[in-house]
Amino acid sequence: MKLKDQVVFITGASRGIGKVCALALAKAGAHVIVAAKTVEAHPKLPGTILETEAEIKALGRQCLALPSDVRDADACEAAVKQALAHFGRIDVLVNNAGALFWADVTETPMKRFDLIMSVNVRAAFALSRAVLPAMKQQRFGQIVMMSPPVQAEA
Repeated sequence: MKLKDQVVFITGASRGIGKVCALALAKAGAHVIVAAKTVEAHPKLPGTILETEAEIKALGRQCLALPSDVRDADACEAAVKQALAHFGRIDVLVNNAGALFWADVTETPMKRFDLIMSVNVRAAFALSRAVLPAMKQQRFGQIVMMSPPVQAEA
């Protein structure tokens, strides 16, 4: 198992593909850091990082849930520092957090565009930038970039 005892940091891990990936990584033997904003259940958006953390621990893997708003570069730096303090290393970063808005350009408000760019682009850069010094020091690391779908389903 190539992921056995690897430490994986994944964003957007409270629900959806992020949660599925976090659980698959744990089943493959990785210890997982789950980062997302959702700590408390929301009636319209099921899933929290604490639920994901509990499921990973039930698989016998170590897990650290870090409440994080990936739009905040300082929060990204702080989350990486917490993860490094807890595990001593980060072997893989999975930039999974994403924001979508299905509308034509002329119908997309700038505020929504800014949100999408801050989550899908800026956050991935901030987290990659935050983990790279540790990865360089340990002379190993992988960064995986996930992306929302490029077209809406018909």
